[in-house]
This record gives sequence, C-alpha cells and structure tokens, in this order.
Amino acid sequence: MALDLKARGFATEIIGVDINEQHCRQAQTMKLVDIILPLDQAVAQSELVILAVPVHHIVGLLPEVLDLVQQQTVMDVGSTKQRAAEAVKTHPKRQNYLATHPMAGTEFSGPQAAVPNLFRGKVTIFCDVELSSENAINTGTALYNCLEMPIIEMNSEEHDLHAAYVSHISHISSFALALTVLRKERDTENIFNLASGGFDSTVRLAKSSAAMWTPIFTQNAPNVLNVLDTYIRELNLFKKAIENRDAEALNEFIAEANKIRKILKDPNSNRQS
Repeated sequence: MALDLKARGFATEIIGVDINEQHCRQAQTMKLVDIILPLDQAVAQSELVILAVPVHHIVGLLPEVLDLVQQQTVMDVGSTKQRAAEAVKTHPKRQNYLATHPMAGTEFSGPQAAVPNLFRGKVTIFCDVELSSENAINTGTALYNCLEMPIIEMNSEEHDLHAAYVSHISHISSFALALTVLRKERDTENIFNLASGGFDSTVRLAKSSAAMWTPIFTQNAPNVLNVLDTYIRELNLFKKAIENRDAEALNEFIAEANKIRKILKDPNSNRQS
C-alpha cells in the first residue's frame, strides 16, 4: 500500500511506526517509508493514519490512536471487524475512524514482502460507514480509488461472517493439508517430487504468518467454527462416497462444486468476482 500510494501521488510523505527495529531499518532502506517516528509524533504529523497490524493489536491500538487525532482520518486494514468496532463504539472520535478490509494479500510478511500493484482490481470492504464522518469516507474512497479497488459496504457482523467463508476457511484448509502432507513425508520419501502446480496453489496459504492468522481465527472463532462444521460435513460426505465406491454420488458432488465457476472470476475476462 505504501509503495502504490507514494508512486501514484496520493501520499507525498509516508511516516512509519513499528516496534520491530529491524523492520524499521528495512522499510527505510527499501523506501517504503520516508521516516520512522514514535506513534504520538507520527499521528501528530499525519493527515491519514492506517493501522496495518495483527487484528488483536488493532483492538488495543485503535482507541489509543483515536485519542491522539484531531481531524485526521484513521483507517485499519484488518481481516476481522467486530472486535475493533466494539472497542471504539463509544469513543468520542469514533466518526474519525473508517473500518476497511482490502481483500488482497500474499502469504509473505514483513517489509521485504511488499510488492507493487497488489490491490489493483481486488475488492475492498467498508464497514459501518454510517458511523464514520463524511471526511473519513471521502478520504478512504479516494485512497482505494487510487489503488484501483472497487468498494463494497456491509456491517461488521456481515463482514466477519463472509470473511470466514471466503478467506479464513481457505487458510485453515491450507494449513491442515500442509500438516497432513508433512506428516506423511516423514514416512514416504520423495512425496514432494510428485507435487505439481495444483498442490502448490492449494498449500500456498500455508506459508502465511502465524502472528497474523492465529488472532484472526480466535477473534472470528464463532463464524470460523460454523464454517468448519459445514466443511467437515462435506468432507465426511466425500469420505463416505469413496468408502462405498459410490461413483454416482461423487459425480454429483463434483458437478455441484463445479458451479463455483459461475461465481468466481474467469481469468480470461475482466468481470469482477
């Protein structure tokens, strides 16, 4: 985000705040940020504050930042929204805050994982916009227009439910598959020699940071557990059909699953998912 906002002229100066000194040095060396400052000084000198930290830290950091701002807009880019919303629902500067979730990312973390044009064409979500000021909404809209991201709106509860289905369960599935294969690898040599593009794409998310994803799973536990129950039920149906050598049932399951093609974006078209 820092790369693109600077390159596209949205930001003239970017101030970084981080508790990791190595990350601070890397960010400055890579010119992700122009200067590193303590939180209070950074907020005082900024027109816009973006919180891009693990979601359990957002819950504590967001009220602290709102305490520091005057007219500045504060945004977060976390993958869960309800806990953050609850943390500031009675804050006197709640209107300065815009809850956002750009639905894009990679499996890597840290300053060296930054890549340009990551967000282009992906969707971003604004939550609880009725609680944000016109200035905050306009600022957020301008930022995401600059990143070429379509914007959709929903409340925090809806967001966390939908994110559990389209994002959080995908990561759990990838982590579980990676663990399954790693444990099998202890007994079977060269299993990874058989791995192809399909396997690589399925377990790509298993490279994601525990520091980021453990708080997401715990914060959104009720929704994630409901999704897991449904997912496990579908897995058991597949298992039963395979145990019974029930080709008809398997064909039906796969044909039903194929309907996802109509929902997901065709890679050869420009239609948004």
